[in-house]
Amino acid sequence: MKTNIYSGVGIRVLIDGAWGFSSTNNHTSKELLNTLNDAASLARVSSTGKTRKAKLSEARLAEGRFKPNVNDPMSNHSIEEQIRLVREVEKQTRSLSPIKSASCSLRTLLDHKIILSSDGANAETYDSKPEFRVSAIASQGGETVSASETVGVTGGWKDLFAKKTPEEMSKRAVEIASKLLSAKQPRGERATVILDPGMVGLLCHEAIGHTVEADFVQSGSVVKDKIGQQVASGLVTLVDSGSSEIKQGAGGTILVDDQGVLAQRTAVIEEGVLRSYLHDRESAAEFGVESTGNARAFEYSDEPLIRMRNTYIEPGDYGLKEILEDVDHGYLLKGARNGQADANAEFMFGAQEAYLIEKGEVKELLRGVTLSGQGFEVLKSVDALGKEFDYDIGSGYCGKWQLAKVDGGGPYLRCKAIVGGVRG
Repeated sequence: MKTNIYSGVGIRVLIDGAWGFSSTNNHTSKELLNTLNDAASLARVSSTGKTRKAKLSEARLAEGRFKPNVNDPMSNHSIEEQIRLVREVEKQTRSLSPIKSASCSLRTLLDHKIILSSDGANAETYDSKPEFRVSAIASQGGETVSASETVGVTGGWKDLFAKKTPEEMSKRAVEIASKLLSAKQPRGERATVILDPGMVGLLCHEAIGHTVEADFVQSGSVVKDKIGQQVASGLVTLVDSGSSEIKQGAGGTILVDDQGVLAQRTAVIEEGVLRSYLHDRESAAEFGVESTGNARAFEYSDEPLIRMRNTYIEPGDYGLKEILEDVDHGYLLKGARNGQADANAEFMFGAQEAYLIEKGEVKELLRGVTLSGQGFEVLKSVDALGKEFDYDIGSGYCGKWQLAKVDGGGPYLRCKAIVGGVRG
């Protein structure tokens, strides 16, 4: 078990259109004044010869104390209890055949910030983001596969285990790993696919979300100058939000961003039409809009960057059975795994579970499955959205130059994409 405590002050100064930033972990008045002077000096130096002067947009600035909903705070459970849980779940996972190795972890990010700005922000924020994961490695006859179950939320102990107990997560990981041992690999093809909420969340974040972050837009992402254009099926409304409007406890929830702006809901795509980029106050001023509250800094020594929060597609009207029954041949993909995407929205993701669909029926499990395509072309092919909604990537972190807790999700979604196979 490891505990890290970070405490300090970051000061950011805007002088003559240029930023200066400095930080310190020494809280004395003298050191804070030195840090302020360092930030100001850096801003003055940076402003020399700077042709594009930074400005700040108007924004809804936060005042007061902000706390997320926390059901059974993690502090109610001692370090000893948490260690005991991790050990017991790992032991349980290892004991089940054909598992050869297992790992389990429980981690909590607790955050307390005071955010002040010279133009009116005065917010004290608290945060609690626990995450739990269990992985099982199965081996038999020279074949080795792995499976994992993870969960990450904004909340407390009961929020973390609201959907499944740790023991249920362990059994599920073992069950998937065991089945994958004998699973076949798919043939490569462009096909109809049904994505579960986790796969939808990964698509929203990696393939779409990064392309609409205003700093990437300014660098020439695929959606530059496309506000007001049709970029997805009319069924698709894609949102990035600091709150959890549809389902509480999303792992990327922030109530105030790190420029002191209230982190509201932003409809990025509305009924298929691109409506907004994601902004901090500086990019918002350049685009002539209001900040969307997407400025985030992971630690006091980090400068705020434009980052996502909870990125999701709103649900539709269909049950999963209805979405399946119209598929003559295709795949049901579950369990988002890491992948990659670029500024053109080209992506490739892994899926832990992939099931062949034939004549509306879910058939055999496949393994080593990848999903690829161009994000906006995939969204244009969406022809059915489910009623069920969930967030399912809250145990992960976004790594855009500094870490950030994010989440993503949606309903079951039917679309067309390229399905491929990889070994392992």
